[in-house]
Amino acid sequence: MELQVKKKFTVQEVADLLGVYRGTVINYEKKGIFPVPHRNPINGYREYTEENVEEMRKIIEGTNSK
Repeated sequence: MELQVKKKFTVQEVADLLGVYRGTVINYEKKGIFPVPHRNPINGYREYTEENVEEMRKIIEGTNSK
């Protein structure tokens, strides 16, 4: 049996993947546009899943198409 470990992304990695600034990701989160990510209990860093990134990508594409 193989254990599947899901990749976690930092806010900078998410910003790079989405083609936006790091601050944009944080601001959209604070405004409730992006989902609130899990926080690492040890260091408090935001940890985004692949599902989070895809959801945010859909939101970005939706705002760019208007």
